[in-house]
Amino acid sequence: MPIWATSFYSFIKMKKTKITKTIRHLLYIMLIFTAPSSMSAQSVQGVDYYLPKSVMRFTIKVERTLYKPGQFAPYANRYLRKNVSQQSATSYRLIDMDMDQLATPDTSKHFTLVLDKKHLIDRVSRADNGQLLAINADVQTTDVPERNFAPAPKSQPLNPNDFMSEDILNAGSIGKMAELTAREIYDIRDSKNQLNRGEADYMPKDGTQLKIMLANLDRQETALSQLFEGTITRDTTWTTISYTPLKEGQEVLFRFSKHLGLVESDDLSGEPYYIIVKDAHTIATPEPTPEGGKPDKNDIGLRVSQPGKILVTISNMDRTLNTYELIAPQFGTIESLSGELFNKKQSSKIVLDSLTGSVKTIESTTSE
Repeated sequence: MPIWATSFYSFIKMKKTKITKTIRHLLYIMLIFTAPSSMSAQSVQGVDYYLPKSVMRFTIKVERTLYKPGQFAPYANRYLRKNVSQQSATSYRLIDMDMDQLATPDTSKHFTLVLDKKHLIDRVSRADNGQLLAINADVQTTDVPERNFAPAPKSQPLNPNDFMSEDILNAGSIGKMAELTAREIYDIRDSKNQLNRGEADYMPKDGTQLKIMLANLDRQETALSQLFEGTITRDTTWTTISYTPLKEGQEVLFRFSKHLGLVESDDLSGEPYYIIVKDAHTIATPEPTPEGGKPDKNDIGLRVSQPGKILVTISNMDRTLNTYELIAPQFGTIESLSGELFNKKQSSKIVLDSLTGSVKTIESTTSE
């Protein structure tokens, strides 16, 4: 303890002093917080780091279908012999699911790498989140890119009014318009049949012209038929869900409704889709450390993961959607690497797998 601190300590401990107990207590606090660092125990210099745990990021693709009835829907059965719904409706369909494996720091696997003169460690590479990446080597983290959905360009919808004849537009009632439109649809179909059979009054000169004429007739029929059958539009949405497997078992990952689409896992309006985790037990259980054993002199706090394999299945009550195999550190063990790897005669470069925390490469380096 420095001389100034010793004198100050003796002063406040004097029995005959008139300082009250309260003031003496405050002086004790000042002594603790203002004393130089030489008063505290010598701390070991080191670098804190984490080992990772695996996270599954699911990208769920859902198709939405929107049906809108046509203006002449009530007359579809009378004139076109078709039963169509007269109510708008929206439905959803689960198309596919993709999975990307990510890594996040495991707060239960926090260690300190000791740095001292006995071991040649001049670089420790960590990610921004504190995850250990390499020793005596520079490593750049590679982030798993987000899956971005690029919708296909949509064609402009057809306007039935552009294909209506003057008689249809001037009809005095909806019923009369529906009747004339149905006749126009039948006339278009007759024209297509005559072209295909080569019986039309004005036949095209070659195959190219025939294709153009048939395509135009198809567009006219489609536009006018929409007035009876309605229109159907579809689009696709992508939703991301992250899940961290921690133990074997089954739980609801999400729920899906044909009428509402993707809903929360606790929303009973949707059908449950389960995630089932099974440990493949590829890593043996480590033997317990004997009590009273001597500490390893070469232990510098360097730990790496020995990850295990798990099988993950996504399914509902009827079918299995996908099955994945994962190498996950949280289902493995932790291994200690000796400080002998970094002695003064021969050191090492170690690069870890950023997803699992296991040793990816290890290279010996000779000190000059």
